[in-house]
Amino acid sequence: MNNEIRHILEAVEAGSMSVDDALIKIKDEPFEDIGYAKVDLHRKIRQGSPEVIYGEGKTAEQIVGIVDMMLEHGQSPILITRFSKDKADKLAEKHDFTYSASARIGIVGEIPEADGIGTIVIATGGTSDIPVAEEAALTAECLGNKVDRLYDVGVAGIHRLLANREHLMKASVVIAVAGMEGALASVVGGLVDCPVIAVPTSVGYGASFHGLSALLSMLNSCASGVAVVNIDNGFGAGYMASRINHMEVR
Repeated sequence: MNNEIRHILEAVEAGSMSVDDALIKIKDEPFEDIGYAKVDLHRKIRQGSPEVIYGEGKTAEQIVGIVDMMLEHGQSPILITRFSKDKADKLAEKHDFTYSASARIGIVGEIPEADGIGTIVIATGGTSDIPVAEEAALTAECLGNKVDRLYDVGVAGIHRLLANREHLMKASVVIAVAGMEGALASVVGGLVDCPVIAVPTSVGYGASFHGLSALLSMLNSCASGVAVVNIDNGFGAGYMASRINHMEVR
């Protein structure tokens, strides 16, 4: 709990501020301007999880500065996406954290215990889709979800997917990650009774147009209950799956 919120709660206990005024005050808590970034210190209260740092395009020094500010205000765990190894090495000089080179994700602080209503199942069409799938998986785990990974179960050998029907049927959300023609999402959407989040990847030969072909296939899926995020956006899929998996808890 940061000092600003502590003062507000003390004012409520002392009777100098009403509960309604306290809620408004908390929702209006200011961000911290550190020059190159305006760090949203209120997002965990407002949305349930701290601000996520997008590492691509930021210098290592900027990332370290943002992490320092967030930790100073009790923000944890901190998720850093699109985080290159050289920048991770710089952060490691000052902070202990978990890093995945394949997913290009860093997590500062402890991953919380899973408290969602069920399990998020992440399925990939092929092994080449795993980096994007891991971005989704680690994002979901960082947000307090149990994750079940089903990798390399694409439609080119559909018996691999069907052999894992039990895992799929128990899911509260399925994230289907695929490149090429992106057919996996439609097949999964026709098998399960839970929401399916489709993630097109840039995996594929020339006419796949760096994931555009898979994106269009997923957008045109005839299976009901399939929603689509942007190309290679594992983070977006993991975050949305977490929201769905926490609705009943909330």
